[in-house]
Amino acid sequence: MFRRSIYKSPAQLRSMVEPGLITAAALDEVRTLVAPGVTTAELDAAASRVITGRGAESNFQLVRGYRHTTCISVNDQVVHGIPGERVLQPGDIVSIDCGAQYQGWNGDSAITIVVPDAAQPELVARREELSRVTEGSMWAGIAAMATASHIGQLGEAIQGYIESQGTYGILREYVGHGIGRKMHESPSVFNYRTPDAGAEIRPGLVLAIEPMVTDGGEATFVEDDDWTVTTVDGSDGSHWEHSIARHADGIWVLTAADGGAAGLAPFGVVPVPIP
Repeated sequence: MFRRSIYKSPAQLRSMVEPGLITAAALDEVRTLVAPGVTTAELDAAASRVITGRGAESNFQLVRGYRHTTCISVNDQVVHGIPGERVLQPGDIVSIDCGAQYQGWNGDSAITIVVPDAAQPELVARREELSRVTEGSMWAGIAAMATASHIGQLGEAIQGYIESQGTYGILREYVGHGIGRKMHESPSVFNYRTPDAGAEIRPGLVLAIEPMVTDGGEATFVEDDDWTVTTVDGSDGSHWEHSIARHADGIWVLTAADGGAAGLAPFGVVPVPIP
């Protein structure tokens, strides 16, 4: 049976730039709409308009049994929440996962936003800190991809960052992945230390790095809708994700308009456009 290499050619890497930018644009649009009183279905529709308007399609809708453009998870839901009639409330922590397929290539990214609430400053601060730690751990993993020799080093960087910030739970059952012709490809990208070094990191590798973190325990269950992953202890969750290419001259974050420059700056890494 033919098995496709996990490493892409320079031309294939260039083909992944546009779906990454489309994914980023969809999330940028959704970000502006998150507010009290907005439904998660309205956010999903906004992402869909951006993706289809740029000649792409939702790769989430290509997953068997799923018909939405995004996954939107609120509060104790960590990932895979289904958009619907849920109305966002002040203080909610909202994770939005989105992807686009364009001319046969895929992008995948996620952000977390805390809905403002002047009446609950402590709740908002705690949830914003959870999001900050999760996002920071993602950038730590991305930065490591610039110099690491094997994928296991990314999990080491992600977990190390999280542990340096306090006590948090890291989901073990859900991990990052390769991305290319399909949204989910080999290899797996663990968000924690493992004894296995993992696949070699070299030019042509494209990964979706996506830590999923809670401010409590790491145990989760899948709700009755067969999709939504929720914490057992009711603690809040956060999810951040980017798709990143390693090429001959460095790394480039495909799902960030600036290639990841702002997020990587604190780590001393400068992204290099794909030649």
